[in-house]
Amino acid sequence: MRPLRLAFSPDSDDIFMFWPLLSGKVDTRGLTFVAERADTDALNKRSADGDLDVVAVSIACWPSIAEEYLLLRHGMSVGRGYGPVVVAKRACSLAALEGARIGVPGLSTTAYVVLRLLLRRFEAVVIPISPYGRAFDALRAGEVDAVLVIHEGRLTFEREGLERVSDLGEEWAALTAGLPLPLGGNAIRRELGSRRIAAVSEVCRASIAWALSHRDETIAALLERETRADLLLTRAILDHYLTMYANADTLEAGEDVRSAIDQLYSRAHAAGLMKSPMRAQFAP
Repeated sequence: MRPLRLAFSPDSDDIFMFWPLLSGKVDTRGLTFVAERADTDALNKRSADGDLDVVAVSIACWPSIAEEYLLLRHGMSVGRGYGPVVVAKRACSLAALEGARIGVPGLSTTAYVVLRLLLRRFEAVVIPISPYGRAFDALRAGEVDAVLVIHEGRLTFEREGLERVSDLGEEWAALTAGLPLPLGGNAIRRELGSRRIAAVSEVCRASIAWALSHRDETIAALLERETRADLLLTRAILDHYLTMYANADTLEAGEDVRSAIDQLYSRAHAAGLMKSPMRAQFAP
């Protein structure tokens, strides 16, 4: 049986989910995995090839790969009243950025789609999130007027001397009567078939459960293996970040999370950001 191809991003919540699986901490039920890593926008584009068996993607990207992939109920990154942030050199309102040049982490990311729902007219400038500091450098150099920051950068922009303009999780909650903001999730290839999908799903869920129940050990392993030197990741920042994005929502997407995904798709379609109306389709 061939190894299963797994792909996820370098950000901490993805590694937190999959480190136990890849480190022999859980029973893989005879399955073997090979892993690759890329930034979020690159993974979204990579998923279109359809040859990855499990891939971490932006929730906003899934409709474009729905013919090949189902969503898993576990592995979600969810913001409850918080999310990606728009930052600038000086404090201002989000409305003041109408028509501005805003750095975004990719046009397929959930963060970009939500920002487009909140601020219809702006010039999006794609700035890859690797290296970590590139978006902040572009803002300080005047290449853009503001940047949309995802992953750990949402916790470190203040130490970069920047000001928060808007938290998209707060804005989304206000727009949707308090729904959480589902940002990323794991997709599994339909061609694996129902029995293998169930087995792979169970192993991936077990990996998340192990990480949550052995949190200190997993955090120590992540810090030891961190490769993004410019991030200057501390245990306190990592602990805070994982509290936000690797938690009970990651182990199992609740009904409100699933409703929020469908509302995101509905609003994106109504705004002309999505070609066809969609509802999320999950693996059993």
